[in-house]
Amino acid sequence: MNFLKLFLRGIAVLPSLIQGIESVYGAKTGDEKKSAALEIVSAAVKMADAVANKTIVNADGFSTGLGQVIDGVVACLNASIWAK
Repeated sequence: MNFLKLFLRGIAVLPSLIQGIESVYGAKTGDEKKSAALEIVSAAVKMADAVANKTIVNADGFSTGLGQVIDGVVACLNASIWAK
């Protein structure tokens, strides 16, 4: 599967992943919840990357970008009716 399709599928599951982490780690800080989300997504990406010919060449840059995407999804969820 090409990387862009895999990446977009991963992005599509972020809202439900974040809501799940919120329900499990509700009392934790935002940074702890973000760290949990990054660990889960990073593990999935690493597994997919191993299968899909190592398409990530800068893991640190990818993790930084993924953290920014998670922050954006959280901001969208917090600003929407989903936050209730």
